[in-house]
Amino acid sequence: MILVDSSVWIDYFKGVNNEPSDRPDALLGQEPLLVGDLILAEVLQGFPSESTFEQARKPLISCTVIDVGDEDIAVRAARNYGVLRGFGITVRKTIDTIIATRCIVSNYRLLHNDRDFDAFVTHLGLQAVV
Repeated sequence: MILVDSSVWIDYFKGVNNEPSDRPDALLGQEPLLVGDLILAEVLQGFPSESTFEQARKPLISCTVIDVGDEDIAVRAARNYGVLRGFGITVRKTIDTIIATRCIVSNYRLLHNDRDFDAFVTHLGLQAVV
C-alpha cells in the first residue's frame, strides 16, 4: 500500500509536472493509494473556494483515508525524531515525523516530494516509492 504525502498532492492539484506528482494517476487501479487524515487536512486547507475545495476533496477521498497518528505512533515518532537528531539531522515538521513513522510501523510505502523524508529512508527503513 502506498501513502501519498501532501507534497505530492499539492503539486498534483497545482498542475506541476514532476515525477512524484505524475505517479498518482499512473498508480490508480494498480496499487491501493492511501491518504492520511492529517494529509487530507493539509491539502484541502489550501483551496480558497468551496468549488475548488470540492474538486480536490473528491479524488482524495476516493483513496482509502487512514488515521495517521495515535498514542503509539506519537511516542514512536518522538523516538524516531531523537534517533535522527543523534545523526545530526533535524526534521523540520513534526507532521512529517508522524507520517514517516506511520509508514514504517504499518509497512506502507511513501510517495513524496519532500527531502525531510530522506533521512527516514536512510536511517530508519522508510520505504519510499521511487
